[in-house]
Amino acid sequence: MNLCVIPARGGSKRIPGKNIKLFHGKPLIAHSIEVAKKSKLFNKIIVSTDSEKIAEVAEKYGAEVQMRPAHLADDHTGSIDVFEYVISRNPGFEYACMIYATAPFLQVKYLKEGYEKLKNSDSCYSFASTTYDFPIWRGFEIQNGKAQMLWPEYMEKRSQDLKEVYHDAGQFYWKKVKCKEKFKFDGNIPILIPRYLVQDIDTLEDFIRAELMYKALNDSNKG
Repeated sequence: MNLCVIPARGGSKRIPGKNIKLFHGKPLIAHSIEVAKKSKLFNKIIVSTDSEKIAEVAEKYGAEVQMRPAHLADDHTGSIDVFEYVISRNPGFEYACMIYATAPFLQVKYLKEGYEKLKNSDSCYSFASTTYDFPIWRGFEIQNGKAQMLWPEYMEKRSQDLKEVYHDAGQFYWKKVKCKEKFKFDGNIPILIPRYLVQDIDTLEDFIRAELMYKALNDSNKG
């Protein structure tokens, strides 16, 4: 049996009401609920929230709601902590998947890939990942108004000779419930998502960019 957990706190400060802000005609969280339902992978889909408004929207789109305690709804609690809390209060599942409420680009095929690869492995987790769009080895910091390369030994290297580096795509995390270790990258399975399907939504600028990307993607699929 499989459990889906969608954490959705009500206290977003940079984008007030972010999780239920309209995104191409429906609340942002609705996209995550709908892809979870469409996948047919889950016996139960739970939205964990501290907000009555989010709870109302989640129920409207077919998710079960479980209200979280105040100590898991502050600015310092990580989503993995919420994930583990919900798992601990819903026994009987073999696999659990956390899907972010802000993942409108998530596609069923990647959820299924994450599940299948985890089932057939000795790892505890699989997770969405993608490539950086620029070689991180050319990165620099600014000190006293001047650039200072982090890895100056790579300055003269051709970009095609630099090792590709990946990062968390912030879409989903599958877990074998029997595993007791907390999520980490090392030793677990990255599911590669194309960059055109990945966009963090932390600021209003991110939100606008995501809307433009979503529209472009839909237009191209229609064409």
